[in-house]
Amino acid sequence: MNKQVRKAAHTLIDLALMDDVGEGDITTNNIVPSESRCKAKMVAKADGVVAGLPIAEMVFRKLDHDLIWNERVEEGAKVKNGDVLVEFEGTYRALLTGERTALNFLQRLSGIATMSAKYADAVKDFQTVILDTRKTLPGFNKLDKYAVKAGGASNHRHGLHDMAMIKDNHIEVAGGIAAAVKAVRSGVDHGIKIEVETTNLEQVQEAIDTKVDIIMLDNMDNETIRKAVELIAGRAKIEASGNITLERLREVAATGVDYISIGALTHSVTALDISQRIED
Repeated sequence: MNKQVRKAAHTLIDLALMDDVGEGDITTNNIVPSESRCKAKMVAKADGVVAGLPIAEMVFRKLDHDLIWNERVEEGAKVKNGDVLVEFEGTYRALLTGERTALNFLQRLSGIATMSAKYADAVKDFQTVILDTRKTLPGFNKLDKYAVKAGGASNHRHGLHDMAMIKDNHIEVAGGIAAAVKAVRSGVDHGIKIEVETTNLEQVQEAIDTKVDIIMLDNMDNETIRKAVELIAGRAKIEASGNITLERLREVAATGVDYISIGALTHSVTALDISQRIED
């Protein structure tokens, strides 16, 4: 986990605890003595891929600086129903108060990692790379994309600042692909990659003529994608996007595209079922 992800996690955890705990956990604080300690573990209740264990630890450590944390699986590990993910020890209050917040992070990120692994594994015998999109939970961009990588897929641009992507609305405003590319090139550093979204073969040819770095084939059927790949002929990297389901994935990869971007990795995630159990 790099510094940017860790910094984002700290910010989100503080917001989450403020949101959930507020002035204090009135149930736990009126039942459990402040000095009592206990052990607990987190257990997978479904098969999947784990991501977010360091973030769950950060949640509990904000509530108990003396937390003892022993992970039993690595980040990105495939787990089975019943596998113990981590065993830990801390104050009873911290483990109860932080439980839901820690699980919310861990379950979401593990769900993303699990989905990402399914897509990445499906095309592992192709050269095609599975990419995420910017369809992340607001504020969770860095964490969601961290989980994508934990699952074995790759990150597209992280935001509007690190890559130029010329989409249909940009093309319309600029008056065409050539004009849009020219305008972007005049205003960005040479190291910034430029990608153009296309919806038909005529636009593909326009994008080829501008010598952009990446050409996106948006919502094209498989036959049109094949024709576009032949037309581009290695003069730009090729990304297929839009309405690409897991069932269709291998057919698209077989056309020879370099990348397939999948919004569902992050915007339609199903949380991985994980539970916390107090040991004593």
